[in-house]
Amino acid sequence: MISGPARHRHRAGAWLASILAVLGVAILASACAGPAGPTPAAPTPARNCPASPPALQPAGTVTRVQVTTTLGIIQLEVDADLAPNAAANFVGLVKCGFYNGVTFHRIVPGFVIQGGDPDGTGAGGPGYTIADDPVTTPYKRGTLAMARTAAPNSAGSQFFIVVDDAAAERGLAQANTYAIFGSVTAGMDVVDAIVAAADAENPTNPVVMTQVTVVP
Repeated sequence: MISGPARHRHRAGAWLASILAVLGVAILASACAGPAGPTPAAPTPARNCPASPPALQPAGTVTRVQVTTTLGIIQLEVDADLAPNAAANFVGLVKCGFYNGVTFHRIVPGFVIQGGDPDGTGAGGPGYTIADDPVTTPYKRGTLAMARTAAPNSAGSQFFIVVDDAAAERGLAQANTYAIFGSVTAGMDVVDAIVAAADAENPTNPVVMTQVTVVP
């Protein structure tokens, strides 16, 4: 039996392990997008998307992206200076229409919404992976970051949006391995609605990103 301070440490450790397992921290075997992690999958031919990581954007590049979902619009700001590899990859996939029709396949209330898997299974990707970027800014509500497995350099197309400051501080900040490449500038009410609409971590009827585009 565990008692006293040891019990509290045990409970805290168990809580952190369960939270980090959702996104596949390197210290755990479970991966961000499912038991086997996001396995690179061939992109849909009609999308004519990159077959390898896109070229990096010039320093200082900020790209605005509009995510139109079945529950409303989310506006994103992607900053190349925060995470050059992740930013260039995300923008490249947006421009080729990769995310159109893709769902938010994983919802964790009080933590994150995760999307970007073209298969909708939690194991898909663009057919390649990108190099990790260092995390240079804190995780917080509205943070836009790359999902990855426990393995280094394993991010592909899946991303997540943080929905709660406290969970970000207690969970994501402990690992500090998920590249932050932007933030939500408008539409966090839509993010909250996506959380509220989910009937499970992997929703029966996931919210669809009907159109994801670069905007002026």
